[in-house]
Amino acid sequence: MSTQFNGLGLHLGNLSQLSPAESRSCSPENPTGAKGQGGRHVDPNHGCSRDLGTGWKVRPCVSANPGETLVLADLEGPGAIQQIWMTPTGNYRFTILRFFWDGEATPSVEVPIGDFFASAYTNFNTFAPLHSLPVCVNPGNAFNCYWEMPFRKHCKVTLENIGFEPMRIFYQINYTLTEVPADAAYFHAQFRRTNPLPYKDVYTLLDGVHGQGHYVGTSMAWQINNNGWWGEGEIKFYLDGDLPGGVVGRNIKEHGGECYPTICGTGTEDYFCGSYNFENKTTKQYQEFTTAYAGVPHVVRPDGLYSANLRFSLYRWHIMDPVRFQKDFAVTMQALGWRTGGRYLPAQDDIASVAFWYQAEPHAAFPKLPERDRLEII
Repeated sequence: MSTQFNGLGLHLGNLSQLSPAESRSCSPENPTGAKGQGGRHVDPNHGCSRDLGTGWKVRPCVSANPGETLVLADLEGPGAIQQIWMTPTGNYRFTILRFFWDGEATPSVEVPIGDFFASAYTNFNTFAPLHSLPVCVNPGNAFNCYWEMPFRKHCKVTLENIGFEPMRIFYQINYTLTEVPADAAYFHAQFRRTNPLPYKDVYTLLDGVHGQGHYVGTSMAWQINNNGWWGEGEIKFYLDGDLPGGVVGRNIKEHGGECYPTICGTGTEDYFCGSYNFENKTTKQYQEFTTAYAGVPHVVRPDGLYSANLRFSLYRWHIMDPVRFQKDFAVTMQALGWRTGGRYLPAQDDIASVAFWYQAEPHAAFPKLPERDRLEII
């Protein structure tokens, strides 16, 4: 095994180190990422480049018709994705990203594109900036992620348009070909939505995970269906036998709520690293914020016309505090507001989430992605 620096795990402290790792990039101008194959696309009509010819920005984007799936990357390993930039048109809930590692039959990532970048409530005509370490959303709606995603044999990234209209996407997937250490786990991301959350149910972000790994992030899209403060609920991390069978619905309900987590939060805004209702005490309004590890980048406020619901985009990255598990893992979030008599109100909100984690393969099968009409934000 080579002792040379493999070019992974980059930070300012090792950025000066030389490495035999090979830099590559997939884009519409070089779909395979192969060496020396960029800018070779030929358009017989040449479009905007008709006066300049091949090599002059002939194919900067690709399109997907309704029902069509594009292959954005199809790579031979070993190596790792290091950065992704993309900017899509169309309906972000109807554009599904999937990542497959090492020839697996089911994806390790299956998430609508806006939710993957913690931006469920943005669309092609709106923008909410997000500045964090692993995810950035820049003007105008440029989605970026810096999650390191190692693979040993093969990597495949696809984009499916399940909507009613054609869409197009500009993208760049930057990766390296290099040795991957034996203890490097695979990146996973799973989308869920419950609309509305049944009365007195807890919201399940993730369950049924088996094997060794660590949880690294949460993004949520939360629509409030009651007046008043909504974020008294606690997050709970069940790990390594806390939840018999590792499945929430089959255990917490059957055990009458007597399955207790190892890690229990103190409130929704506390988990997302805010406090006291995310309220700006000067303006007496909800305050958007984005930081390296946590934030509320977008608050959608009723406008008295078509925007009728109060909605929040939230994220929390466990980069410095990953939640490690050895055998099994699950995460739930309570939805609690206030009612009369100083009592908690179990809310019946519209909640969607993406759970981000690393684990050794194989992973358990994901729940079936909701059908199109159950994905749509209305």
